[in-house]
Amino acid sequence: MTDDRRILAAVVASTFFVGFGGGVVFPILPNLGTVLGIAPLLVGVILSTNRFVRLVANAPAGALVDRIGTRMPFVAGLAIEGVATAGYVLALWMDGAGPVVVGGVDLTGAEWWFILARVCWGLGSALVFATAYTIATDVSTGGSRGMDMGIVRGGILLGFPAGLVLGGVVSDLASVATAFWVAAAFAAVASLLASLTVPETHVASERESVKPWDVDTALPTLTVGVVNFAVLFAYIGALFATLVLFLDRIDVGVLGLDAQGTSGMFMAVTVLAAAASMLGGGKASDLLDSRVPILVGFLGVSVVGFLLLAAVDAAAFGGLVPPVVPLTLACLLIGAGQGGVSGPMTALLADLTPAERTGRAMGTNNVFGDVGGGLGPLVSLPLVDVVGFGAIYAACALLPAIAAIVLLAGVHHETGSFRPGTAAITAGDAPGSE
Repeated sequence: MTDDRRILAAVVASTFFVGFGGGVVFPILPNLGTVLGIAPLLVGVILSTNRFVRLVANAPAGALVDRIGTRMPFVAGLAIEGVATAGYVLALWMDGAGPVVVGGVDLTGAEWWFILARVCWGLGSALVFATAYTIATDVSTGGSRGMDMGIVRGGILLGFPAGLVLGGVVSDLASVATAFWVAAAFAAVASLLASLTVPETHVASERESVKPWDVDTALPTLTVGVVNFAVLFAYIGALFATLVLFLDRIDVGVLGLDAQGTSGMFMAVTVLAAAASMLGGGKASDLLDSRVPILVGFLGVSVVGFLLLAAVDAAAFGGLVPPVVPLTLACLLIGAGQGGVSGPMTALLADLTPAERTGRAMGTNNVFGDVGGGLGPLVSLPLVDVVGFGAIYAACALLPAIAAIVLLAGVHHETGSFRPGTAAITAGDAPGSE
């Protein structure tokens, strides 16, 4: 194995373990309304806090990577995520601790501690995302970049489905606190592994000219960012935030689990499909020598998946098949669509961005994704009681379709072609390269 492959493997392993920790907590957080007896809007705030923190932290994280390099921010980000996960346990303890006043400030209320933990998670994940993609860009070439980006993104998500299942099962069979402790342990392993195995890849010495507020606003970054927004609004922001409630409404359960445990299973289905399509989509974009056809195709897959989910809510199958069958198929399609977009999309951004701006471009792209993922729960959770699940999922089907149009327009404006070849737009020849 070459040094570049070893570095990529180390990043994948580290992000796998922190992704496992993140997956453990996700089936639990949407159900905090039941666990803590708080309003759906406040549950949405807790779910979205980490993404809104990243809105502020993503761009400085990308600038930090371009200024001081990748190793230190990557290790620090993983460590902060571990602290944040342990904070969930503290939040549960505060729920039963009675009045707590420190320095005249009333700290009673688990929801506020959950929000604080999500703030820490947002800071850590901003560093991890910006560094992981930048490292992949640094050690890859145009001919392998789609696959490499898919591998890194897959590493972030491959731990997630196992964590989703474990989180749902452990919280059902043991306790919510036990599930949170398991997540914290895996995050700690990720930080230790990264500190021992991931070297510096991006800078040889500090670049003082790169400022924290230096945001990349090039057309390729904005174009890819809009696609990222649309995909994550629908996938993370709407589907993941409402799935446990949707399963409870249609009374679907598997393996004797309730809606919370079952939602972990279905989330895992979407993430497994996403992980597989990330690798396949990235490799296909390398072999085809163009990212755009693959991106448009997988955006279409997402459209079909959300339309099928809306049909499940409308009972469109008339009892011909159990609802778990079309529900599983819809989750597979939505996951495959999201995953198939991720690798080629990030690779396209890396192709079109000069090496010295990669960190900032990745950070700005993450801002768009977090706007989508953050707005999703705030919009979908309150509206689902007003317009219903089917209307929410049908609206989500429109977003990938709009994203495909924006992608084609932006790429054509930048390159003069709707299907530019990868070799012609590598980072060294990217528009705006210094």
